[in-house]
Amino acid sequence: MVEALGVAVVGFGWMGRVHTQAYARVRHHYPRLPLRPELVTVAEPVPGRAEEAAERYGFVSATRDWREVAADPRVGAVSVTSPNFLHREIGVAMAEAGKHLWIEKPVGLTGADARAVADAVAKAGVQGTVGFNYRSAPAVETARALIASGEIGRVTHARVRLFSDYAAHPDAALTWRYERERGGSGVLGDLASHGADLARFLLGDIVSLTADTAVFVPERPRPTGATAGHALASGGEPGPVENEDYAGCLLRFASGARGVLEACRVSVGEQNAYGFEVHGTRGAVFWDFRRMNELGVSRGTAYQDQPVSTVYVGPGDGEFGAFQPGAANAMGYDDLKVIEAYRFLRSIAEGEPYGATLADAVHSAAVLDAMAESASSGTWVDVTAPRHGTGPGPT
Repeated sequence: MVEALGVAVVGFGWMGRVHTQAYARVRHHYPRLPLRPELVTVAEPVPGRAEEAAERYGFVSATRDWREVAADPRVGAVSVTSPNFLHREIGVAMAEAGKHLWIEKPVGLTGADARAVADAVAKAGVQGTVGFNYRSAPAVETARALIASGEIGRVTHARVRLFSDYAAHPDAALTWRYERERGGSGVLGDLASHGADLARFLLGDIVSLTADTAVFVPERPRPTGATAGHALASGGEPGPVENEDYAGCLLRFASGARGVLEACRVSVGEQNAYGFEVHGTRGAVFWDFRRMNELGVSRGTAYQDQPVSTVYVGPGDGEFGAFQPGAANAMGYDDLKVIEAYRFLRSIAEGEPYGATLADAVHSAAVLDAMAESASSGTWVDVTAPRHGTGPGPT
């Protein structure tokens, strides 16, 4: 028997839409899922946006106040896709209200924010999923298994990169993303949080690091109205950018491996250039998000002049089989959020975590805090081991 579960979405920009569409699609791809998500309500403070979302996607009701969602007995699970400065307040309130939580990274402005939400989720006994979507790509899960199996030998060093041009235009609107009070860190919380999670997902805990950050576009025009995504605001009153455009970091892993993590939001000529290179004593593995369903793999015993093969993931890899019937049939970004929705709902149905959890968010936040400290001090910084969990949940 399939049980209905009332869900709500808090914050309806682009990511709120992606979560909503994932709920709508999830049972198409996972027909045996014992829960059927029903879109109960959407909360968004921008006038008219929640009502428009309700009409377009079929939410039963709409509100401008997220507190009404916390108090709504029809709602059993909530997606929090609001700006970073609201993550802690909303996430804690939803958990305390007994709502299961699917919250976007980085889960607040600091590690303390992420820990507060994790504590609230643990105390309430609800499930908490975090939007680290790139780890859900079947090729990434295949790379993790290949590394763990020892096929490329002992990992020696790795590079994780996240370059984008979404903020490269000097007329990009000075939204909350560029303000310290509402956005917290800049590219650290936005892109490097994904990088920290990917590095740990693939290679284990990061124990120390040294980092550098920079602001390359120091001033932007203020928007004159509501914004969504990365809108331009030509002619608006200029204001200062308060957080970093670029972050570069050297990493030391508990395994002894070394790494480089680099992220930039103003990389002209780069659109979602996210990926990794992992090198071992007998081989290497490469992944580029823009070719999401492929892996470059080098393995064997040649060591020198050893070739790299292109491997197309297929139905036996990760969740690929829920979307496509054969290798080289492409999956896309939104499919990764459907996988997240599935694992979130499965966690609720079975009472145990699947996919990225609040513990993973706390680990990522600890790395980001250490990066910020190192960039300020100019020294190597130890990454404080979080109190929550020992690793990613089962997948």
